[in-house]
Amino acid sequence: MIRKKKSSATDDQVITPSSENVSSDQQPIDIKEEQSEESSDELNLPETLPILPLRGVVMYPYTAIPLTVGQPRSIRLIDDVASKERLIGLVAAHDPENEQPGPGEIYDIGTVAMVHRLFRAPDGTIRLLVQGLARIKIEEYVATEPYLVARVSRHPEQVEKTLEVEALTRNVVDQFSHLAELVPSIPAELISSTLNMDDPLQIAYAIATYIRISLEESQQLLEIDDIATKLRRLMTILNKELEVLELGRQIQSQAQSEMEKVQREYFLREQLKAIQHELGEADEQQVEIEEFRRKIQEAGMTEEAEKEARRELDRMAKLPTAAAEYGVIRTYLDWLVSLPWSKRTEDNLDIAHAREVLDADHYGLEDIKERILEFLAVRKLRAERADELKPDVTDYVRREREGAILCFVGPPGVGKTSLGSSIARAMGRKFVRMSLGGIRDEAEIRGFRRTYIGAMPGRIIQTLRRVESRNPVMMLDEIDKLGRDFRGDPASALLEVLDPEQNHEFRDHYIDVAFDLSEVLFITTANELEPIPPPLRDRMEIITLNGYTEQEKVQIALQYLVPRQIRENGLRPEEIRFTEEALSELINNYTREAGVRELERQIGQVARKIATRVAEKAEGDGVGQHVIEKDTIRELIGKPRFSYQTEIEDRTNQPGVATGLAYTPMGGDILFVEAAAMPGNKGFQLTGQLGSVMQESAHAAFSYIRSRAEQLGVPAKYFEEHDIHLHVPAGAVPKDGPSAGVTMATALASLLTGRPVRPNVAMTGEITLRGKVLPVGGIKAKVLAAHRSRLDTVILPRRNEQDLEELPESVRQSLNFILVGTIDEVLEAALMPEPEVSPEAEPA
Repeated sequence: MIRKKKSSATDDQVITPSSENVSSDQQPIDIKEEQSEESSDELNLPETLPILPLRGVVMYPYTAIPLTVGQPRSIRLIDDVASKERLIGLVAAHDPENEQPGPGEIYDIGTVAMVHRLFRAPDGTIRLLVQGLARIKIEEYVATEPYLVARVSRHPEQVEKTLEVEALTRNVVDQFSHLAELVPSIPAELISSTLNMDDPLQIAYAIATYIRISLEESQQLLEIDDIATKLRRLMTILNKELEVLELGRQIQSQAQSEMEKVQREYFLREQLKAIQHELGEADEQQVEIEEFRRKIQEAGMTEEAEKEARRELDRMAKLPTAAAEYGVIRTYLDWLVSLPWSKRTEDNLDIAHAREVLDADHYGLEDIKERILEFLAVRKLRAERADELKPDVTDYVRREREGAILCFVGPPGVGKTSLGSSIARAMGRKFVRMSLGGIRDEAEIRGFRRTYIGAMPGRIIQTLRRVESRNPVMMLDEIDKLGRDFRGDPASALLEVLDPEQNHEFRDHYIDVAFDLSEVLFITTANELEPIPPPLRDRMEIITLNGYTEQEKVQIALQYLVPRQIRENGLRPEEIRFTEEALSELINNYTREAGVRELERQIGQVARKIATRVAEKAEGDGVGQHVIEKDTIRELIGKPRFSYQTEIEDRTNQPGVATGLAYTPMGGDILFVEAAAMPGNKGFQLTGQLGSVMQESAHAAFSYIRSRAEQLGVPAKYFEEHDIHLHVPAGAVPKDGPSAGVTMATALASLLTGRPVRPNVAMTGEITLRGKVLPVGGIKAKVLAAHRSRLDTVILPRRNEQDLEELPESVRQSLNFILVGTIDEVLEAALMPEPEVSPEAEPA
């Protein structure tokens, strides 16, 4: 970008255009015609010169610029010079913001200039036109008051007329000509006078005066002695300026093109409207408005929603289609009219049909099936007895609730998610699933407000639009894995969705009108209850799935898993058959889970092996049925991965090891507690990544055993001479909870008495310092884990007796339950009897 040379001088001088520096009755000076009495070569430079500091501008030789002087010391300098030789030294200051630069705050190299014209303005300032004559160098300052005076010397440039200088000069002139074409404000006289100059130094200074250049670069250009170097530096500056101007012109051209395109489209649309009007046709916008009006009428919206939709439609009708707000309103109306305000599916209230569907899709799970049948029975009776059940007095606080909110809690692979589609099929409703795992933003549930660009409704409204029904079965999967961060807490947003007293007026931030969710059957799933916030947990009906027994897994495999794997692996039913013994082998020795997901993978692995054998048979050869027996499993998929009974016997065959029962998000499981003693001094060490509650249980167990040392036959000084180490294996897995207290006490007692723990016994229960055994949770899952591990005796707290009613009859019959209230009862049942000492072994 080209600019007039900044004409600012000293202290508080104001930059003014040249026309403001010459009085109206004076004529502009032609520098070439009206040359000063002394040229730069013949200049008689005095020994000292008054110095006028320039702010933000550099004065070059052979150029003329206007200046405005306003400070008292600068006006005094001009008055003194005007009456003498009219020669002054013009030197740039380091800091343009410094109003009164001193001797150390201005550059050493400047220009001696002659004052040609002078005009006193009415505001007290002086405007003058100065012409640069030659470079000077300040040797030293001889006075600072009333203005700066310095001893100066000539500092001429090194000018050599070589071919290189001529070439550089031509390039600079060509670049300047190109640059002048991009900036129409440059006077044509300046361009022609520059092209007619012969002196390369004069050309360089003339061009440098009229281009955009920083103060530092201007001063550096003035201080360069060699003309070739000076021209190269000027070429670099011109190249950069040309690139900036070319880019600016491209940007302006693109912007102009876009504006012309928009204007052209606007004019064409207006012409199209006029033509359609003449032909009696409605324009596209009017057609769209009428289409929305029809959809609003047919949508069956609530009064509030319809009022809002018509208000937005009236706004959209007044806007041009090119307006940004038009598209926002159109999207909003499209969401409103596409929601299922009055669309619903009729429930199939046939109880027998529902029972048949649920039994066909899932084996067992009687609690959940009964709850769904109860829901259908209630809906059926309410529909048949609607007139009889009307209340005498209208209750304005408590409204009738249509839906239900269930929460299935259990380990992976027990069929929680697949139950949702089965329930929907039994009821004749549409089914939709929404995963909540990992959601951290509250707006994912409630939506984004329309003030944001790209806003859209939350997942609840999106799901209802997708399913096109206001009463679907909606499964909210993995509700225990919701996250939270600075964007909000999604669990808090679900409080309204899953509250039967509130969800009939659910307000999404985007839709911003009430939508009734009370007819939706919400089913949530979770692996554990603890991560779910208590207020949200309180709004749901909890149904626990604790896993399957071995016999149930065998039946599920025969009825569901095996047929599906045969089909998925391209086999025919007559080509492969699993025996119950083979399935039991897979369940007991190749899987360790509460569900059946890993079991299905193992069945699939066997099916793929058989598929490979079938595929390798030549066409035409007879392929008989492959019967999968217990002995065939090892041949097909390798050695067993687990061996419960062998592992338990190996671990508990020596004193100090006890088998406990634990509850995990994956279901029930067994764990081992190991105790060891070594010479030491009253030390007690715990390892195995134990949580604080479990560590407290260990200390309570240790304290109780020490208090009972005499009854257990432990020497009095045993604890003073030994360190005790208690370890719970699987050290990489964090563990916590109070239910291992009984197991820890048993392991310690076994160690100190030398009596091993029975290998067929598992136990659970919390211990107190007085040796009482308190009840714990997760009894069903823990007992099922003991049953899967082939244990036949389970020690439980006496107050957990009522929990045994939840167990399948087959499990209750196959296990021996010992209910205890104190640790002494536990030790009596769990520890092996003391070996009897034979008479021959007695010492003489």
